[in-house]
Amino acid sequence: MRASRRWRKEKSMTATLRLVDTPRGKISYLEAGEGPALLLLHGIGSGAASWVAQIDAFANRYRVIAWNAPGYGESDPVASEVPAATQYAAHLGAMLDVIGIPACNLVGHSLGAIIACGFARAEPDRVKSLMIASPASGYGADGTDIQDERRTGRMSLMNELGPEGLARERHENLLSEDAPQSTRDWVRNIMAQLRPDGYAQAVELLVNGDIKADAAEISLAVSVVVGGADTVTPPVGCEAVADSFGSSTFEILPGLGHACYVEGPDLFNSVLSKHLERNA
Repeated sequence: MRASRRWRKEKSMTATLRLVDTPRGKISYLEAGEGPALLLLHGIGSGAASWVAQIDAFANRYRVIAWNAPGYGESDPVASEVPAATQYAAHLGAMLDVIGIPACNLVGHSLGAIIACGFARAEPDRVKSLMIASPASGYGADGTDIQDERRTGRMSLMNELGPEGLARERHENLLSEDAPQSTRDWVRNIMAQLRPDGYAQAVELLVNGDIKADAAEISLAVSVVVGGADTVTPPVGCEAVADSFGSSTFEILPGLGHACYVEGPDLFNSVLSKHLERNA
């Protein structure tokens, strides 16, 4: 494991960007703080840097780790061109093994929620608590016609415009109409750094995933949150995801869009803090 460089967002504490070799390949991640592990998993159009406000808020009492999923940042992609959540979960487990984390508090946003649930199902003893935000359901149960439509829609912009064009066209979908320009710029900048290979694999995970199937096998009391102005994964769908767990809480964060933890970090962090206290 090595610290590849120091990383900073303006007005943010300094976190360390690390790159670790695992049996599954290299994984890059941001890390700060000491204490119980708090692991943050980003969505399909994002990256580790999107979690800066959570790193700031929780590093005084947790070892906070925000990974770049396989195929994002400097992380190696998964082996399959059509991966399942279990393969991403295996990369996650390999990373935790190498950096010495036997169990963690796990938070997943959007597609990261599918990965988080896949990991919780595969390795339940390694998850102390689970919170998912704006969870993507996946299209695995919707049939091939819808899957093909979603795959084509996602990949056409990437293939035609590249990461910067995709970010230009789609970044505002992740935020409410009231989001400040600085937040819009930050979300766009992170999205513009997507890697086409990693994005294509993530699209396949989204197209073939089924979070509700994993949820039915998870015995943890899961916290589910969503922004009230989320048009990507609207509250009604997220509540249905919450209902698919054996035990869950569901909360709407008023006025926030899909990237609720970026747009409204104070409110999101308050909910996350209560979740962690309940499950300490």
